[in-house]
Amino acid sequence: MIEKIKEMYIKNKEVINYLIFGVLTTIVSLATKYLLLFTILDAKNSVQLQIAVVISWIVACLFAYVTNRIWVFESKSKKIFSEMLKFFSARLATLVMEMLIMFTFVTLLGLNTDMWVVVWTLVSQVLIIIANYILSKLLVFKSME
Repeated sequence: MIEKIKEMYIKNKEVINYLIFGVLTTIVSLATKYLLLFTILDAKNSVQLQIAVVISWIVACLFAYVTNRIWVFESKSKKIFSEMLKFFSARLATLVMEMLIMFTFVTLLGLNTDMWVVVWTLVSQVLIIIANYILSKLLVFKSME
């Protein structure tokens, strides 16, 4: 049984590591966002909601770049600044996606109770994890193939 698991891991290492670090990145993002929204910022205030989204994005993006570079895509690129710029640009696209989701459902539709903020954050995180993998694989760390 252990050998089968090990074999499956080796065969699917990149995807499995991406999912592991994607979950950890999501936890970092959510912890940062909820810490802000349930302490010093108010989700009912659309500006404060977006500030929480942006701050949580910055913290999670830094964490994700380091983990993706080292453990997921095992990048050996010497062009770290260029790689990081591509990574942050791709993540910026998914930040806009998250902001649009949160603005639409929490602000425009008025689903701004704590429960709805959690629901729409989780929905957006699932979509973002998928989009981030595709963008990282195709645009950022493509030289690894």
